[in-house]
Formats: sequence, C-alpha cells, structure tokens
Amino acid sequence: MDKYIEKFMRYLEIEKNYSLHTILNYKLDLGDFKKFTGELDLEKIDYLFLRKYLAVLKEKKLGNRTVGRHLSTLPILLLSSPKLEQHLPSFMTEEEVTKLIEAAFAKNEKDERGLRDRAILETFYSTGMRISELVGLSMPDIDFISGIIKVLGKGKKERIVPIGDVAITAIRKYLEKRKKQSEVLFLNKNGKRITARGVRDIVEKYLKVAGIKQGASPHTFRHSFATHLLDRGADLRTVQELLGHANLSTTQIYTHLTTEKLKKVYDKAHPHA
Repeated sequence: MDKYIEKFMRYLEIEKNYSLHTILNYKLDLGDFKKFTGELDLEKIDYLFLRKYLAVLKEKKLGNRTVGRHLSTLPILLLSSPKLEQHLPSFMTEEEVTKLIEAAFAKNEKDERGLRDRAILETFYSTGMRISELVGLSMPDIDFISGIIKVLGKGKKERIVPIGDVAITAIRKYLEKRKKQSEVLFLNKNGKRITARGVRDIVEKYLKVAGIKQGASPHTFRHSFATHLLDRGADLRTVQELLGHANLSTTQIYTHLTTEKLKKVYDKAHPHA
C-alpha cells in the first residue's frame, strides 16, 4: 500500500496544490488505515471491511469531524460520512477588540515589542487573515500606498485583501522603531520570523491584560472580522473573498451569528416579541 499512499501524496501536492499541513494529516490517516488492513490485499477491501473500519473509528470516541476526515482520505463511495455538528465560532464585540488592542499599547507606547504586538493585533483585525498567513508575511507583500496586502492562503493560493489605515500606521510605527533590517514583516526577540506559537502567546497575554472572556484566540480575530463586516452591511460574497474561503457555505456560518444578534435586538425592542 505504501506506493499508493506516496503516489496519492504527490497528487495532492502537485495536482491539488494542498498545503503541507493538510498533506501530513492525509498521510497520517492513511497510515492508520494501513495498520488496520494489515497484510490484506487491496482487492479484498470491500464495503463490509470499510464498515468495520468505521466502527473502529467510532469506538475510539473520535468526533464526527475527525471520523469524516479519516474517511475523506479514502476513495469510499458506499459509505456516507457522519453528519458534522455545526459549531458557531466565538467572536469579540467591537468594544472588546478595541480594549484588547489598546492593552497592547498602554504600557509599551515607545517599545519595539509593544509596537510589534499592536501591529500584529491591528493586522489580524483589519484583514481577517489566518495566523499561518500572518506569520508568513514579508515586506514586499504590503503595498503601503494602495493599502492592500498579498496573502498566501490554504493550498498555496494567493489573494489580495485590503488593509486599513489604522493597521498600516501601526505597522509603520513598528518598522520605524525596529532595530533589525529584514524582509520578514514580524520578527521575534531573536530577530527571526515570528512563529504561530509566538503570536498565540501575544494574543493570550493581552487577552488577560484586557480581561477579555476565556476562549478567545488569534482565530477569534478572524471570526470577529467577518461578523463585524456582516453586521455593518457587507455582503456574504465579499466576506468570502476576504476570508479566502473556497466555498460560500463555509462563510455562511457567520450569518447565524448576525441572525442571533438581530433576534436579541428584536426580543428586547419589540413590544410583542
């Protein structure tokens, strides 16, 4: 089976242009399936065998999303993937975002690290990009004049997103104070490209300083970005493009958040609610 797995990995990388993270997950899942098949010939793998594999995955008490991912790695036409639970993403209010960003600036107004932290938070909220996209940014990716930024997203797909004046100003102030010259946009204390773990630590630090609810994370900025745009009248297709979602259905989850807000306002304001 090894040769088929490697061939499939090359297909995902070259033909489908999947990210290394996604390819690794596929390889790990296929490795689990290989262990389950043992010495069995591929030609003898049938519907009943695959049902047994599904039962084993269920016995491990894996979530439906994880089970669905395992099955999606296999060319299975006779099995239906388990229905995924729809989890509404958490988001911050506009006031909480402001409070969080101000927390990064309050004590370190002229400090390089403080200016970097604020620039990171402003960039997150201004663009809605993923943490992997933010840490991958380099200087040539930003057009400071036009206010646009080139983002390398999932599957190595590039997209262009606007970046607001507030974030641009925060980045400029950080770069003016930064001692080390580098093509990399955000550096760690050692002058190297900051890691995703480093960014998470920054966000968690200021969440505590600002007293923001538990459960917020760098990805919460992305959810907040989308929710606030829809709240203020942006259409779903535009938000899809900005987030870099391949399918509109992925973006539609945010309409549930805005609908919930509308219902709360209605219940509070309407006399017959």
